[in-house]
Amino acid sequence: MMNLKNILTMSTLTLGMAAAQNPAKLVVVDPGHFHATLLQKEMYPELDARVSVFAPLGPELADYVNRISLFNTRAENPTTWGLDIHTSNTPLEDMLAAKSDGPRIAVFSGRNREKINRMLASLQAGLHVLADKPWIIDAKDMPKLEQALDLAENRGLAAYDIMTERYEVTTQVQRALVNLPAVFGTQVPGDSQHPGVYAYSVHHIMKNVAGVPLRRPTWFFDVEDYGEGLADVGTHPVDLIQWTLFPDAMLDYHKDVQMISGRHAAVKITKEEFGKVTGAADFPASVASHVHNGVLDYYCDNYIEYKLKGIHIKLDVLWKWEAAPGTGDVYEAAFQGTKSRIEMRQNAAGKFVPEVFVVPAKGHEMEVFAALDQALATLQTQWPGLRAVRSGGEAHVEIPAKFRVGHEDHFAQVARHFFQYVKDAKSMPAWERGYMLAKYYVSTMGVQMARK
Repeated sequence: MMNLKNILTMSTLTLGMAAAQNPAKLVVVDPGHFHATLLQKEMYPELDARVSVFAPLGPELADYVNRISLFNTRAENPTTWGLDIHTSNTPLEDMLAAKSDGPRIAVFSGRNREKINRMLASLQAGLHVLADKPWIIDAKDMPKLEQALDLAENRGLAAYDIMTERYEVTTQVQRALVNLPAVFGTQVPGDSQHPGVYAYSVHHIMKNVAGVPLRRPTWFFDVEDYGEGLADVGTHPVDLIQWTLFPDAMLDYHKDVQMISGRHAAVKITKEEFGKVTGAADFPASVASHVHNGVLDYYCDNYIEYKLKGIHIKLDVLWKWEAAPGTGDVYEAAFQGTKSRIEMRQNAAGKFVPEVFVVPAKGHEMEVFAALDQALATLQTQWPGLRAVRSGGEAHVEIPAKFRVGHEDHFAQVARHFFQYVKDAKSMPAWERGYMLAKYYVSTMGVQMARK
């Protein structure tokens, strides 16, 4: 780890090699989440190798710099980022006042409560915006979200959130099969007892990221600042469900989304656990109202039901302290069709990796299996080597290992997509706006219902 105690006392720190001529420049503002660093896990020809960073001097900036340094000094395929670091207690104002000859891309991660205000200010100043989820954590900020999307569209700017899970090969295969009538049939609307779609998501508080133990800021545990689980990581399954059910469709959350129920529960965090993951000696005043007998009630588990275009969806979003050895975060989802159920399972056949299964409805076994073999033959052009292995009345869709990349690598895939929108903002599909609004309406309203 770099010795940051001395070098970060400077107002500007410079690391790395000289930049290319006038490409787009990343501007990282107050990086409060490791997602900011994962965007820089590799180099991009579209970007200047020098990155401007505006942040208060403190442990979160130190963590960001350390991770970039590790990328720059790794043995295999090292990056060559240069960092121009400007430290102050007014990072947004300093960033907006800075001059630049070329296009700039503002990167925001963490700091969820104030994120939408920072994004609006950046768009008003003419910067493109690439921000991690969530953009908003409170339903009352839906008008600000619409304002940000309007600003980007009217000024020819790209504004995008980082939906990495769309780039996971298993979610792509599941989406393809759900939208093949010969295999899936049509989506069953379902009800509360038998939802048309059920999804289950688990994240862990203690984990390693890019090979380094993750240090959580104390404000991570303040749900008024960071958001409950549904408002934060829950945006991923909400996005995947609508992206799978209605590909490229124009959604209108006013008409297409019907919230049914929402509840939440707390994970118990001891003072010892809190200190282990944050480095803090005690709980901060911001969470004092949720501390009882020395234990923090961290309200990060959410359970919701809603309808999207008449499809009954049930979603559980949970946090746990730490994954068991050999395991990790979980995403499972089942889409019920008239001919089959297309499932994503995470712990199948003794392997803790996501796997896709096709479970035919009674009486449709031979028809579905034959259609599945034909479908996978067609999908060979995209994923050579896909094959169905039948067992016990269902089929496991085996996906070659070469198509499986880790969660961290999906950030680069999102970034490359985003750079196309920076070059031509009009190339962003029109349906992305409706997806964005529907996603954040579900995630924020679900939390609001739980609190009532």
